[in-house]
Parts: sequence; structure tokens; C-alpha cells
Amino acid sequence: MIQTRRKGIDPARRGREAEERARTYLEGQGLRTLARNFRTRRGEIDLVMADGGVTVFVEVRRRSHPDYGSAAESVDRRKRQRLSHAARAWLARNPGWARFDVVTTDGDTVHWVRDAFQDGR
Repeated sequence: MIQTRRKGIDPARRGREAEERARTYLEGQGLRTLARNFRTRRGEIDLVMADGGVTVFVEVRRRSHPDYGSAAESVDRRKRQRLSHAARAWLARNPGWARFDVVTTDGDTVHWVRDAFQDGR
């Protein structure tokens, strides 16, 4: 049996659109974009933003169907650890205070969870 891709927009494009939507939303809330898709060997951060004097590492999650669980639930322990590794690399070059936020998009709704978790936990 050959599996075929569902018709419509490919997942990578939907992910980029969700990240753009999150960035626009956060900038509307007063944050400033420092970097997009910051990558290291051990992890990637979707958005690095500034909220006053605090560096904000933002994970953007999108879910198209509730049967797969909520977008926020998909930021599991392993994902938090990868984000923490990447954040440490950023902070080694750009010292300062930081927090981890999660922005989820479920349909047309954007949810912003400030200070969603602490360094890998």
C-alpha cells in the first residue's frame, strides 16, 4: 500500500506560517524579534525575542486536529531539554535574563503562555 500526502498545504509551510503568526502577535504585544530559527547541534528555537531586558525563547506549536492532543501538550520533556540546550548556546554569546514561552495556534486562535517552563523541566 502506498501512502499519499493529504491534499493542501505541506506541514513545513504550515509551521512557517504559524511561526510568522506568532512573531506578528508577540511584536504586537511589545516584544522585539532578535532571531528566527536559531539552530545549534542539539536543538532549535523558533523565535528569540526581547521583552524589555529579558530574552524570550519562544517555541511555536500548531495543531490542526484535536485528536492529536493540544499544541501545548506537545512540548514534552525531551523538547524542553532541546530548547534548553539551544538557549544555553544563545546565552553563552548573549548573557542576560531569560525565560521560555510557548505560543500555540489551534485553528484561528493564538495562545501565549509566558514563562511556560524552567530550563528543561
